[in-house]
This record gives sequence, C-alpha cells and structure tokens, in this order.
Amino acid sequence: MRLQNKITLFFFIIATAGLALLNAAIFYFVSEFSFEDFYKRLEARVNLAAEINIHPDEHSAAYQEVRTRYLEKLENEHDYIVKIDSGKERTFKKPLNIPDNFYATVITKGRARYSEKNRFYVGVFFETKGGKYMVIVAAEDPYGFKELEGLKKILIIIFIVSIVLSYFSGKIFSYYTVKPVRHIIKSVQNISATNLHSRLNEVTGQDEIAELVLTFNNMLTRLETAFETQNNFVSNASHELRTPLTIISAETELLLSSGPLSQKQENSAKTILRQAEKLGHILSSLLGLAQTGFDGKRQDWERIRVDELVLNVVDAVRKIDAESVLDLDFSRLPEDENMLYTSGNVNLLQLAISNIVLNACKYSSNRPVGIKITSGNNKIIITVSDKGIGIPEEEQQHIFEPFFRASNVGDFEGYGIGLPLTLNIIRLHKGSLGIRSEVQVGTEIQILLPVNSN
Repeated sequence: MRLQNKITLFFFIIATAGLALLNAAIFYFVSEFSFEDFYKRLEARVNLAAEINIHPDEHSAAYQEVRTRYLEKLENEHDYIVKIDSGKERTFKKPLNIPDNFYATVITKGRARYSEKNRFYVGVFFETKGGKYMVIVAAEDPYGFKELEGLKKILIIIFIVSIVLSYFSGKIFSYYTVKPVRHIIKSVQNISATNLHSRLNEVTGQDEIAELVLTFNNMLTRLETAFETQNNFVSNASHELRTPLTIISAETELLLSSGPLSQKQENSAKTILRQAEKLGHILSSLLGLAQTGFDGKRQDWERIRVDELVLNVVDAVRKIDAESVLDLDFSRLPEDENMLYTSGNVNLLQLAISNIVLNACKYSSNRPVGIKITSGNNKIIITVSDKGIGIPEEEQQHIFEPFFRASNVGDFEGYGIGLPLTLNIIRLHKGSLGIRSEVQVGTEIQILLPVNSN
C-alpha cells in the first residue's frame, strides 16, 4: 500500500472513531438529561400526591388544584399510595408487578427510580403520625422517546456525512503531506550513473523532508566521487595494462619468427605468448565486468530481435568451439513477432548469451546443448540446458560472484568472470537470470529479457 493511501486510511480511521465517540457521547448525555428531567417531574408529582393523600387538611384542595391546573397530565399517569405495616417486617401489598429491589430501596433509602421500556416509576417513603407510606407515581414519556429517536436519526445522518467528508479531507491531507516525498522520488528517478552531478533542490526548514533531501544529496556526492574514481581507474588500467601486454606479445612473436631457437627457448617463448594472451583475455573480462557493473550509459541502444540474436550467438560459438553441438528449439516462438523484440546493446547481449552457451558446451564436454526461446508475462525467455557436470547445490548461490569457481571444475580452464559479467549485462538490460542444476545431471539457465513491442 502506498504511503498516501496509508495516511488517508489512518486519518479516516481516527476521524471515524472520533466521530463515533462524539455522537455516542451526545446521544448518551442528551438521553440522560431527558430521563433525569422526566424523573424530576415524577418526583414533583409524588410530593403533591403525598400532600393530597397522606396529609389531608385544608391545603389538600389547593395542592389538588395546583396539580390539576398547572401540571400537565402525563401519558398513562397513575398514583399509588401504599400503607406500610409498622412492624419489624414492614409488610405491604405491592400495587405493581415490578422488581422487589425497587420497593426495598424505597424503604431503606427513602426513594427509588425504575424504568421498563417507556414506562417510568418513582417511589418515595413518607413517615407521618398516621403511619408509614410509600407513594409511587408511574407514567410514560412517549415524547421524550420520540425526541431521542429523532436525535438518533440526525446523529446517524451527521455521522455518515462526516465520515464521507473525513475521507475526502484525508485524501487532500495525505496528498499535500506526501507531495514533497513524491517530488523527491521523481527527482531521484531522473538521476543515474550518467548524471550523478545532479542534486535535489534543497528545502528550507529543519523538518524531516529537509533532512531527507540533505541525506540524498550527501549520498549522491559520495556516489559521484566513487564512480569518478572507478571510471578513472578503468580508463587508466585499460590503457596502461594493454600497452605492455601488446608489447610483450609482439616481442615474443618477433622472437619466435626471428630465427632458429633451441627447443627449450621456443617452448619458453610460446609459454610467454600463451600466458600473455590469457592475461589479455582476463584483462578484457575484468574491464567489461567493471564497466557493466557501474556504467549506466546506453551507447548504441537499439531494438533487437532475440531469435536472430541467438542465431548469431550460435554461429559465433561454433567458430570458437568447432566441436560444440547446439540444438535450437524455435517451436514455441510467439505468434506475434513483436513479442520477440527487446531493447539493448546487441554486442553486450551477444557476449552475455555466448558466455552461457560456451560454458554449457565446455562443462558438458561438448555433449548436445539445447537452446530454446519462449515468451510469457511480457518477457522473452532464452533457456540454455546441458547434460554436463552440474553445480553443487550449496555452491549455486555463489556462481555469480567474481572469480568464484565450483569445486567440481578443476579439470576445466576458467577464470570465474564470465557469469558475473553476463549477470551485469542482463541486469543492465532490465532482465534477470534463473538457474537450476544437479550434479552429474546437468544445468539449465534461463535468461529473461523485457519485451519491447513498440
């Protein structure tokens, strides 16, 4: 999940949780206030009912008039006057089928409240000269419940509208929050080995974005210095090492052709020439490995048809190793020939594929080597398989390391440079390598290159 979407989701979750708590709190406190108000209205009627029924005197008529004229009649309002026996048991006849703890609370604490659905009860204990009484007033509050139902609907609508607004607010918030990061990503993507001198635009301030930009610029400075040092080394090594090698080879050839030499001298001269040629091959491979490892320049980049490239590789391998046996399998080529094209440097790709095919021929003692081309998932797949000595399983992860040679290749010449060079070339072309091998059974290497159908 992208960072912008994560921020939006996080903002949305927090806002939704906050709105839910706020709406729940509003509904709770409003309902509590509404119930408390209704209970107080019932308690006022309890006191009036007590004055009218328990203390009948000349004021009773006045209390009755106040209740009749100035207090509204509640829905299903009823008064219950309960005479309590003055004995220790305090027995009485229950007027209502409600829980016993309501009556017990009235007697022990002097008053109690109880509600059941939309019906409310208030009871108060009175002790007079004439005896002990329990006065209960019961009524319904349909208007209060309707108001709460209306409030609930309003809060739900407000909640839905608010979470929709919070989602879009989160989108806007995350967009502007991540905008500097997107700018950094875009700037970094435009920097490669060919323009390491470029830098990100510095950001004013001391926040994390400014610190990130400064860190990137410092890293680019270190990379530029390292690349320039390596560039200079490769250029100088190419010139300084090739020149004496050329002189050694030329002087040795001149020595061999200048006149009769003893057998021992001739053998020594041929050994010098042979070793100089090996050293030149090693040097060329090392320079190629170094250049493909860090050079991002795309010189002579072109659209390449892979089946034609493989045919050229086969011709080149047969010239180098006349005893090689190569079996081409083009039976599974895609029907759309545009799926056979990739983009890259034809010389580098030919070198990479040739290295793999030559290795297959060498380590299989020139037994048949299969080369097959297929395609899928917008990739061109070149499969090279042999029936050679194979690679020990525990060593397969190291075969692309420079100068590494498997433990079972002692009888074969090599320098451990060809496969690392091949891997760097394939990676330079946005491709990948896959390997499957078993000792004394054979090896299969797959080269995956991206399709360039345009």
